[in-house]
Amino acid sequence: MKHKYRDGTLIEVDNGQDRFLKKLYGSAFGRFWLKPLTARWVTRLGGWYMSRIFSRGMIKSFIKKNNIDMSQFQEENYRCYNDFFTRKIRPEARPVDMDPKHLISPCDCKLTVLPITKAGRLTLKLTDYTVESLLRNRELAAAYEGGTAMIFRLCVDDYHRYCYICDGEQSEPVRIAGAFHTVNPIANDYFPIYKENTREYTVLHTEHFGDGVVMEVGALMVGKIVNHAGKATVRRGEEKGYFKFGGSTIVVLMQKDKVALDADILENSKEGIETVVRYGEKIGQMQ
Repeated sequence: MKHKYRDGTLIEVDNGQDRFLKKLYGSAFGRFWLKPLTARWVTRLGGWYMSRIFSRGMIKSFIKKNNIDMSQFQEENYRCYNDFFTRKIRPEARPVDMDPKHLISPCDCKLTVLPITKAGRLTLKLTDYTVESLLRNRELAAAYEGGTAMIFRLCVDDYHRYCYICDGEQSEPVRIAGAFHTVNPIANDYFPIYKENTREYTVLHTEHFGDGVVMEVGALMVGKIVNHAGKATVRRGEEKGYFKFGGSTIVVLMQKDKVALDADILENSKEGIETVVRYGEKIGQMQ
């Protein structure tokens, strides 16, 4: 997988996890085990373990392995691994762009931008989706034909709290139950993970960007999606919620001609490269 930082630095990752997932999703034998591995009870069991005091022993090795700078985070005595995983960052470590005409990233992640066709379709690498299949709502999906989809993919070592991308009025959340596939792009080459996984979305009514859909997608070993508010007035940079243990994804859908995304992000996405962005960072502006 290829990632590019905003300064242009290109990173290509090929690790043991990627090779394992290629075998799991890319072979008949591997796919035989997908149903039990992605079942909700497996992820719930993993979440239960990570919330127990005996999981605390994993914290130090995880910090060392992933070179996490703990000086960026608020000091806390972690009772279990999930307490560490959902730790809060110091506000000065993630300054939020407060220009109301700028769109910001909701999280630390790897970002891919996809066009939505006039027929409401989008293609992520080798897999085709429709907005209707993501939302399971034909009327709502029609509003995003010709628009833009943003895939914010969080890895296990990313900060797993996320914020609102702009000011607005948030609708009541809609939850769609499903499986818990990994959100690694390798899995998406073989399986339509974003329309199969458990997910939750709200519609955000905004002054500068029209209406947008913000969807949190659960993944393998994500114990829970935790959102703080239902229908409410929200502010950019305000914490919206967090994911418990595991990698996960936020999908944002914007209507046609409402946002102009930054040129480097668009160019990287055309080349199949994810852009590394941070919580509160500008990624586009009002069109």
